[in-house]
Amino acid sequence: MRALANLEEKVFTALVIGVSVLFAWIIWPFYGAVFWATALAILFMPLYRRLLRRLWQRPTLAALATLLIILVMVILPLAILSSLLVREASGIYQRVQTGQLDFGLFFQRVFDALPAWMTSLLDRFGLTDLALIRNRLAAALTNSSRFLATQAFAIGQNALDFLAGFLVMIYLLFFLLRDGEELSDRIKAAIPLRDEHLSKLSDEFIAVLRATVKGTLIVAMMQGALGGVIFWILGIRAPILWAAVMAVFSLLPAVGATVVWLPVAIYLLVTGSTWQGLLLIAWGVFVIGLIDNVMRPILVGKEARMPDYVVLVSTVGGIATFGINGLVIGPVIAAMFIAVWDILYRSRTASKLEITTP
Repeated sequence: MRALANLEEKVFTALVIGVSVLFAWIIWPFYGAVFWATALAILFMPLYRRLLRRLWQRPTLAALATLLIILVMVILPLAILSSLLVREASGIYQRVQTGQLDFGLFFQRVFDALPAWMTSLLDRFGLTDLALIRNRLAAALTNSSRFLATQAFAIGQNALDFLAGFLVMIYLLFFLLRDGEELSDRIKAAIPLRDEHLSKLSDEFIAVLRATVKGTLIVAMMQGALGGVIFWILGIRAPILWAAVMAVFSLLPAVGATVVWLPVAIYLLVTGSTWQGLLLIAWGVFVIGLIDNVMRPILVGKEARMPDYVVLVSTVGGIATFGINGLVIGPVIAAMFIAVWDILYRSRTASKLEITTP
């Protein structure tokens, strides 16, 4: 009887794993919609609970109100910003194609304005061959233009898929807000792990997800917006596009928006726009640079933090693997990896102490 019971348990476990894998395979085309619905539900769950108390414990009405707030506060502004970004990116692409925007000419102006000591220093490293640098720059721009054209064509072809994914996300988000706590309790009860281990993994997942979305993404958007404002004030073309670029670089520790605004400031200085260059440097150092130190503790608080090198590697790897969704998926996977190995380390350490204790 015991052997038969063990066999039934193994068969049922295999069945659970097999069906779960098949279900994951089926919903994989909408993994981005499922992930962001889950992320937004976790992030806005405190708001849902507050509205639930104010709306006389009516979960459906509270979920609808929360969903409406998310649409107005998050999704609608992002849609407007995306349309403006596509317009500016298309304008830059057309100017590069028609030759109105010549990066090689900009590079020539910067090189001509450099002092003699810097020119000799660049010559030591073989960086004074303008023809070679211009050819490489032209090749890079050609490849970038081809990539942008391909992506634009793909977006046009997949517009229906994007709309379907968006509707799935909104639909799923409503039910995760309304029934999320009950669903979470059932999943925790079904997972065969110790309560303390399950609680640690759950807390780590929620903390890192909130910290990544509230801290990393919001701070990056604020830094990008501030960079776009100063670019607009200084009359630099396509400020929204450069704001988006700065926001992306702000997501990466040890990189930041400096790699965007500093070269522009140097170009302004060496081409005679001295006060504009100094203003951009001051704004970059004292406004864009300090926003991370001021706002991140307020938005994240004491929630989970990871070493900068782990965030950097997991973010870049996440983008390479999952696309734009990897901005959040990468750090979350890294946090779960660290949490699982920490549980294993503590369990093994406790077992060894029990063995050695007389």
